[in-house]
Amino acid sequence: MIRRVCVLAFLFLSTLTVLAETPRQRHFKFTYAFAVRNPDQGKPLKVWFPMATGDAWQKVRVVSSKGDLPLKQTQESEYGDRMFYAQTEEANRAEYHFEVVYDVVRTERVGLRDGEPVKGGPRPTQAKVNRFLAPDQLVPVTGRPKELAEQETMGVTVPLQKAHAIYEYVFRTMRYDKSGMGWGRGDTLWACDAKRGNCTDFHSLFASMARSQGIPVRFAIGFPLPATKHEGEIPGYHCWADFFVESAWVPVDISEAWKDQSKKDYFFGAHDENRIQFSVGRDLRLNPAQAGARLNYFVYPYVESDGKKYENVSNDFSFADATSEELQAKVK
Repeated sequence: MIRRVCVLAFLFLSTLTVLAETPRQRHFKFTYAFAVRNPDQGKPLKVWFPMATGDAWQKVRVVSSKGDLPLKQTQESEYGDRMFYAQTEEANRAEYHFEVVYDVVRTERVGLRDGEPVKGGPRPTQAKVNRFLAPDQLVPVTGRPKELAEQETMGVTVPLQKAHAIYEYVFRTMRYDKSGMGWGRGDTLWACDAKRGNCTDFHSLFASMARSQGIPVRFAIGFPLPATKHEGEIPGYHCWADFFVESAWVPVDISEAWKDQSKKDYFFGAHDENRIQFSVGRDLRLNPAQAGARLNYFVYPYVESDGKKYENVSNDFSFADATSEELQAKVK
């Protein structure tokens, strides 16, 4: 009898431990909508916009997709980002509207447990690892970022500890501040001087410094969901990063840590469930290839009119948490 009670108690405590470690999830609908306004009449019009796709932490289903031009799904080759593409040889409308509605289950991603990287998932090819060590146009890996990294990691030999020292430096020296001009481009050298910016600037500085020390860093971008709201408009994007050590990708989100400094330790090694990811990488060549320069990052629609970048685009992004009926259907 005593043994049976002990066994039951052990199982109960084990269950509590598993529950405590169970990643949080958020189930929601996300609407990605926009309008191309007053395009050049009679001129060729081309439209690209990113497509949310699934992975181990993001289960995605396209509920509906529609546009005033036929939509085609394509994929670029460097990072594997998927997208929608539409075109017409002669624009003949005052506006072109597009909308995709997604059903999404986003899972909290914990990449460190007891201070060790959580291994799992497919190992990236060496070519992919090398790409995430290389510079981007606005993300150099030599010069000042490298000097800062060497200074901050002096005497540190373990890559995970190096990444943590760089994370601490970015957290300590940057401030989340979108006033004035210059922020949001993810320009590492600008961030070094200004010591402020948004998520793009925080993670570009982190990427430059970490890559300069031989630590691959992957840039990802999508949209944030307010933790305290159940529905509403999404005014702008959010981005984050992962670094690769000990055969594992470790998530970081330094700008979110800065905004809620009680979570500084959490966001070195975790991404919460309040987000949706759309693409990975910088300096992107779309499919089919755009006439203009490579995209700095790809989260908003990109439009060309008569072979030139066209910017009169109105975005409308929103979300709504799943209803109790939808949650019940998911359980079944």
